[in-house]
Amino acid sequence: MLASLVAGDIFANEDQHGTWKTILTRSVSRSQVFWAKTLTATLFTVTAVIVLAAGTIVTSVLLIGTQPLTGLSGQLIAPGAALQLVLASWATALAPLIGFTALALLLSVVTRNPSAGVAAPVVLGLVMSLLGSIGGIDLTRRFLLTTPLDSWHGLLTEHRFYGPVTFGLAVSAAWTVVCLAYAYFSLRRRDITGG
Repeated sequence: MLASLVAGDIFANEDQHGTWKTILTRSVSRSQVFWAKTLTATLFTVTAVIVLAAGTIVTSVLLIGTQPLTGLSGQLIAPGAALQLVLASWATALAPLIGFTALALLLSVVTRNPSAGVAAPVVLGLVMSLLGSIGGIDLTRRFLLTTPLDSWHGLLTEHRFYGPVTFGLAVSAAWTVVCLAYAYFSLRRRDITGG
């Protein structure tokens, strides 16, 4: 949730410091500012995932070596194939984390409060994880933004299955599009003349 730190603060900080009028007098539109800040937050999220993935892979190789990886079905996976599967597993985390970035951007725009923009996505993520672990609400669980974070499991079984990855991408894309659209239109309609 490191990404929510940047994304949750990126718009609300302008409100807190009263710098919207200054930014918008620099011959840029609200749309340009919105998409530039959104791109910055998204690139930060992607960079954070890449750094975490590289760090864990390098550390694992240094501590354990290049022995075969034991998959979730108990099968042994050759080191080369294991590296590809681990990289693919990390890649499955990108879509939901970009969704959380969009949620943080939305909360930053709507609340105009950096603390709410940073903390609320983390709290909502914890609530979604809790809801996802409660039995009997499987249909609801599928549409939570935290569920795609578990989709990598299908990649490390003996008979791989890709359904959760595909559905997780769709759910993450829906969350991202809805959050960004609402944030965009909220920012476009906002009266910024006061600060």
